[in-house]
Amino acid sequence: MKNKIELLSPAGDLDRLKIACLYGADAVYIGGRDYSLRANAQNFSIEEIKEGCIFAHNLGKKVYLTLNIVFHNEDIDGVYDYIKKVVDAGIDAFIVSDLFLVHYIKESFSVEVHLSTQDSTTNVESVKYLQKEGIDRVVLAREVGRDDIKKIIDETGMDIECFIHGAMCTFYSGRCVLSNYFTNRDSNRGGCAQICRFNFTLLDKPFTMAVKDLNMSYLIREMIDIGVKSLKIEGRMRSSYYLATVLSSYRTIIDNYYNGTLNNEIITRENKILSRISNRDNSTHFFDHEADITDQYYSGRWEISNQDYLGIVVDYDQKTKLCTINQRNYFKVGDTIEIFTPNRDHFLYKVEELYNEKMEKVDKANHAEETLHFYIDHDLPLYSMIRRYYE
Repeated sequence: MKNKIELLSPAGDLDRLKIACLYGADAVYIGGRDYSLRANAQNFSIEEIKEGCIFAHNLGKKVYLTLNIVFHNEDIDGVYDYIKKVVDAGIDAFIVSDLFLVHYIKESFSVEVHLSTQDSTTNVESVKYLQKEGIDRVVLAREVGRDDIKKIIDETGMDIECFIHGAMCTFYSGRCVLSNYFTNRDSNRGGCAQICRFNFTLLDKPFTMAVKDLNMSYLIREMIDIGVKSLKIEGRMRSSYYLATVLSSYRTIIDNYYNGTLNNEIITRENKILSRISNRDNSTHFFDHEADITDQYYSGRWEISNQDYLGIVVDYDQKTKLCTINQRNYFKVGDTIEIFTPNRDHFLYKVEELYNEKMEKVDKANHAEETLHFYIDHDLPLYSMIRRYYE
């Protein structure tokens, strides 16, 4: 059997790195405190990168570090020392957008270099050139369709990575200048203000250029069949619950494909779960059709705050069967809740009793992030997730 395709997850901090690895990611991509396009994320210190790499490698997973800002002269100061530090911390690859870094990294260290989607690579000849320059993998522009992806893979043999889920940039593979123009925050150097999500008034009418989210759950079979090497989820700013949910669904689809058991019923079920985690509509965008009016909002949009996430398991006593959770959203005694775990165990549970931090009985969970307890005769590992159940 051919090697399984890689499922690649974002991780905005150390806790989310652990959750991503536990919930099915084969690799994670993270940002350090410098040179990363998500300056507003918590990001990783050198010590956290080291700890994250140890955790991931112990599970047989990989860690990729983003070094993908558009470098100006002042940004270069210190970058070579920084590269050495993060290599020593244990990373497996860099994701870069500026080619001046490639030769230095490849000549100095035994790590891979992946070219970021920020480079907007869309054709065979560009990929051939990048191969000669020492690039190990290309993250194609999100605007490349199925036929062109297959042509690039067939004619170059390059490892190709493609996005499968999450937010899409209105501008060509993230090359936005509006953020800088309107707010003096340079999106190409980590300061994106998400101008494309703003509501404008045009000729006295509401107008937005916002793009719908990406969801490729129905097309994973095709992406594997044409030879894509890595399936990438967007979202270093996303929550732990979001990552656990999305990774669980795509892990299920991928594993069932390789086991020969994938069918439309499984895909439909997982897509239903994925549709609830997003607060925007979604589309397959460029992979299977030319982008059109169905892929974008023009005259306003509605984003519904998702309150499905009820809590995360922080402790479970196997002797007493007492489960301790950190609560996230309202639920009450008598509710049927849904629990899913890092090992993809998945079941319903009716809340018969609920206790606060002092082990006093309460009838509802209505204080954000309070510690709660309940008894359950089911071994729950750390980071198990609890969500609202809908019949």
